[in-house]
Amino acid sequence: MKHKTLFTYTAIVFAILVGSIIAGSFYLLDFSLKPQNRGKDIEGSYQYMYSQYPYLKPWVDSLKQANALKDTFIHAKDGMMLHAFHAKAARPTGKTAVIIHGYTDNAIRMFMIGYLYHKELGYNILLPDLRNTGLSQGGYIQMGWHDRLDVLQWLNVANALYGDTARIVVHGISMGAATTMMVSGEPQPASVRCYVEDCGYTSVWDEFAHQLKESFGLPPFPLMHATNALCKIRYGWSFREASALKQVAKCRKPMLFIHGETDTFVPTWMVHELYRAKPEPKELWIAPTSVHAMSYKDNPSEYTETVKNFVGKYIP
Repeated sequence: MKHKTLFTYTAIVFAILVGSIIAGSFYLLDFSLKPQNRGKDIEGSYQYMYSQYPYLKPWVDSLKQANALKDTFIHAKDGMMLHAFHAKAARPTGKTAVIIHGYTDNAIRMFMIGYLYHKELGYNILLPDLRNTGLSQGGYIQMGWHDRLDVLQWLNVANALYGDTARIVVHGISMGAATTMMVSGEPQPASVRCYVEDCGYTSVWDEFAHQLKESFGLPPFPLMHATNALCKIRYGWSFREASALKQVAKCRKPMLFIHGETDTFVPTWMVHELYRAKPEPKELWIAPTSVHAMSYKDNPSEYTETVKNFVGKYIP
């Protein structure tokens, strides 16, 4: 009888633990991929950017008054409607920047990089809204992995918009930087000349494991493993599969790596692993004292000069 009672208690405890892990994995997956999404707040995004970068408002206003800042839409291969802003340079040129935003952001929240290329460097610009952000459809954030396929479509749009002379740099920040690196490992148009990644993560697994520890004080096992399996079942991809590290190892085109010296959200050690994995040609700039995604805001002149000197080597 005692053995039977012990077995019953053990079975109950085991069932509670398993149930907790399953429930926790559903919560963690939705917490990560379906967060409160400020990227859907269009007006709030404009106001935020104008408050943080006051010079953006007159620039955007002048583009809108001249009907130079335009919207374009495409259908992704699965039928989702995706949106991007684009603007031609003040003078005709093939120099083009495709600019990719970060986690829960949108294209508007990358206007400071749009300004850098369009106003400072004289480039055409194309700024997509990734899925479930801005004016793009999509039920969840894809952390760059399936986004890389959408960006490949946007590269074809850039070629169509700016002609046979298009010479493209892909520039992303945070999740957009991870997306940029994931794109870099795929076959793509010859018009893509180089990449700039700013504070991207090595893989979705590494970033989520880091955030699980930082936000909840939990180790990867067993919750990450269960959540990873759930993501594979629900969305068809895994956290380990979504690896910028593996993708940059396949990239032969030039890449500039940028990271904040004191970044703890995507920890700075990640950029060193990514840089080591990337074959030449490559360059690295660590922005002194900057936290996550603040390298440009903290060091606008040095950031602009670093980007200008790098892309100028490959997009004359």
